[in-house]
Amino acid sequence: MFFYDPTYLMFMIPAFILMALTSWYVRASYQKWGRVPARSRMTGYQAAQRLISRGGLSGVQVQGVAGELTDHYDPRNKTLFLSQGVANGASVASLAIAAHELGHAMQDAEEYFPLRFRSALVPMVNIGSNLGWILIMIGLLIRWADLAWLGVAVFAGGAVFALATLPVEFNASARAKQLLSQSGVIQTEEEARGVSTVLNAAALTYVAGLVTAILQLLYYVMLVGGLGRRRD
Repeated sequence: MFFYDPTYLMFMIPAFILMALTSWYVRASYQKWGRVPARSRMTGYQAAQRLISRGGLSGVQVQGVAGELTDHYDPRNKTLFLSQGVANGASVASLAIAAHELGHAMQDAEEYFPLRFRSALVPMVNIGSNLGWILIMIGLLIRWADLAWLGVAVFAGGAVFALATLPVEFNASARAKQLLSQSGVIQTEEEARGVSTVLNAAALTYVAGLVTAILQLLYYVMLVGGLGRRRD
């Protein structure tokens, strides 16, 4: 329905373009620095093991995961999942990604508040992402503004989650840069620049996600606000 609404497209086309550009930039940065070998010759897996030891994260395990750029840390089982390219690659990009995910492991070990807050939002977001727009649709169809506004409030959880994600990801990247430098895994200024490029590119995807969530929320606010004016 919404994709046939010119107003929806007016709100969302800029977001779609931004998401496409950031996705391209992430892959371009990963491919560029994925071809630059680190002087330490360490693979992402080896670097992860060293950083786990230096960071006092003895309970963290490292396992492989299928796909490309699917790397993540799971706090439920204290496991760092590395894609094959990152785990086996001895490139600057591989080290940057492995260290970033270990930054999340450090946050988990320290009970970093922004991470805990974001995790607490997950159940609400999982429900709200589906329930919110359903309530909005029903409210619009039966012209019940209060129900539609409730849907907007529920749907807003996605934007709150996207906003809460930014400090978590930025902090993990800052930790990654420090870990790689202090441990000697990254040894030259060029490698440090490559790490920053890869991590900054990844951070842009979260910024783009926040912009997309806000624009979609504003569209729903406009729709429901129009319903209220028509009732008046």
